[in-house]
Amino acid sequence: MPQMQWKEPNATHILVMEDDKNIAKGLEMILTDDGFIVSVANDGQSALDAFKKQDFDLLIADIRLPDMDGMDVIKQVRRHTPDTKIITITGYVSTSLAVDAMKTGVTDFLPKPFSEEQIRSSVNETLKMHYATDENGAYVHTVSETDNLIQKREVLHVLDRTNEDQLFCHDLMEKGTAALAEYVLSDEAKDAIATGDLNWINTHVGELTQKQLKYVFACSQKKDWQL
Repeated sequence: MPQMQWKEPNATHILVMEDDKNIAKGLEMILTDDGFIVSVANDGQSALDAFKKQDFDLLIADIRLPDMDGMDVIKQVRRHTPDTKIITITGYVSTSLAVDAMKTGVTDFLPKPFSEEQIRSSVNETLKMHYATDENGAYVHTVSETDNLIQKREVLHVLDRTNEDQLFCHDLMEKGTAALAEYVLSDEAKDAIATGDLNWINTHVGELTQKQLKYVFACSQKKDWQL
């Protein structure tokens, strides 16, 4: 079978979350042969622990795990590392499960059993959607229009909430980015919200309403007072 001939200068790092050790080993061999750096987690907690130590470009996630629901792991990954792309694999297929997975930002949903060609194709297409080639033919990360729209929506949702939920607004003022753990936002976006960086928000999100600006102005006043 043809390999993908990946050209990423710093090899793409993939985490395989799969409790069936034979399947996990098979995926590790296939993807390693194709030039990726592959790590394996045999349960949900091990996968979450791995993400605490480093970021991964792609998560291949089994839904049924021995210790926790695979969808819960996926949702936590999406909250904390929204740039990580996700492919789900499962032997228990249902329309509702597939829809739920796609709503969390999962790129592809593969039912078991799948072939080597299917997993290679899924990985290749998932990464191609978010990487582009430079003049030397090397893959470089890009942010898709969909990712931009999701982040813009999330930033506006946070700012709207600061006007409607005083307790949340207080937590955000006091705790900073820690209060934004449930949102699918980049670290840069979280920092901009927490500090009320109007220049960043205007550049990446656009003009705000007067209500949305209240929190930004409150942050500015707090910074001036601290100085």
